[in-house]
Amino acid sequence: MLSRALTFCGLSLSTFAVVTPIWAGPSVVGLKNGSEVKGEVLKESTEAVVVDLGYNVIRIPRAEVIAITAENAKADEKTKASQLAEDIFYTEANRDSLNVDKNVKRVSESVVQIQTPGGLGSGFVINKLGHVITNQHVIAGEQEIRVIMYRNKPTGIEKQTFSKIQIIAMNGYLDLALLQIDDESADTLPHVVLGDSDSISQGESVFAIGSPLGLERTVSQGIVSIKSRENNGRWYIQTTTQINPGNSGGPLFNGQGEVVGVTNMKIAGVGLEGVGFAIPASLLKLFIKNREAFSFDPRNPNNGFRYLAPPQVAPSTTDKTQSSNPAP
Repeated sequence: MLSRALTFCGLSLSTFAVVTPIWAGPSVVGLKNGSEVKGEVLKESTEAVVVDLGYNVIRIPRAEVIAITAENAKADEKTKASQLAEDIFYTEANRDSLNVDKNVKRVSESVVQIQTPGGLGSGFVINKLGHVITNQHVIAGEQEIRVIMYRNKPTGIEKQTFSKIQIIAMNGYLDLALLQIDDESADTLPHVVLGDSDSISQGESVFAIGSPLGLERTVSQGIVSIKSRENNGRWYIQTTTQINPGNSGGPLFNGQGEVVGVTNMKIAGVGLEGVGFAIPASLLKLFIKNREAFSFDPRNPNNGFRYLAPPQVAPSTTDKTQSSNPAP
């Protein structure tokens, strides 16, 4: 077999016969000198690792190799490293901006449908603990809750239903609720990344995913009409994105696929279909970080803690007599 020497990453390597690949897809071979070789691993033994570079096949002495990692796994590690855990939710610096169709592919599995005996709404998973955000009015007065997730499988979309759901916190004034999926598989669930609602601008493109009128996995696109619209002492993101019953509690995403709002209401009427509102992510983050203040009490499902009125001193007999016989 004809071979020739060449220099690569400081090592003396040689061409090698082509053999059947043993690793699926491209890999990253880490070397002792700190360099990396990217290519398809064709063969691995105690003596050497054979890598197809695309334009050549090289043999690397095993003693010089410290690790072999799938290239997509390296990308996943980079993504995880860039995600910053803040309390029980995640943010991510310098997240890539994508078209809506590509954004939908990377975030859609994190969006869920919330079902109760009284109706349905939408929600989204915020971490690997299985915490889910939705609107308070979606679950108000309900304790029998189901969360439906839609997973992308090779055979198509597969529904995954969770029936053991805990209400962790809720607040009617903010119209926010925090649920938790009580299931061992919760740590494998995909989750969203929360964005900065204060940095969005008027006219910026946004999109929502939810179950309007029960039509699951519906995507609607619009723009930010106004980033801060006041209503009854609260402020909202006003958007032209279509918001209908069933969208409540679902995420409003920006172009980076970050949640910048929680869709919760619209103005009804002919010609007003493009006037929707979402709770800003800034308020959502405050709600999550202060969730103990809104802890759910099963004895009082529409509120957090129930505070009892202090006892009152009963009026004396003399007081009653005097009050019933006023002085002339």
